[in-house]
Amino acid sequence: MDKKQAYKDLARDYAAVVAGETNQIARMATLVSMLVTTFGARFFWCGYYLVDENKQDELVIGPYQGSLGCLRIPFSRGVCGKAARTKQTQIVEDVHAFAGHIACDSRSNSEIVVPVFDGTGRLLAVLDVDSTDFAAFDAVDALGLEALCALI
Repeated sequence: MDKKQAYKDLARDYAAVVAGETNQIARMATLVSMLVTTFGARFFWCGYYLVDENKQDELVIGPYQGSLGCLRIPFSRGVCGKAARTKQTQIVEDVHAFAGHIACDSRSNSEIVVPVFDGTGRLLAVLDVDSTDFAAFDAVDALGLEALCALI
């Protein structure tokens, strides 16, 4: 199955699994699990950083799967911070060449970070996916993950 179809199938399955569930953490944790199950080792680290309610310019770790993640990331640092600051999906083919990259796990070589918004357009979180492969993510991943994050 191609990647585009995998995202479509995952969106259908995810919507069915979380139908009626209103808790955002439960919805996020479920999506992380389903992403890792679907995409396996390519998604070396997958999880959310939530906008801290007490520090609106800082992200705090949320539901994730993978090695130990950074606990907090300011909007001013890293790929996650840039996605939060610009409110745009970030695709980084080589994180070691990204100025200000935060190396939570040195085995990560590429990354995609997707902002997550509420119904009013307010930033709630970012979905962060790392890979041990270089250039592991592309526009198909961006569109697929953005569509899934819209379901949160």
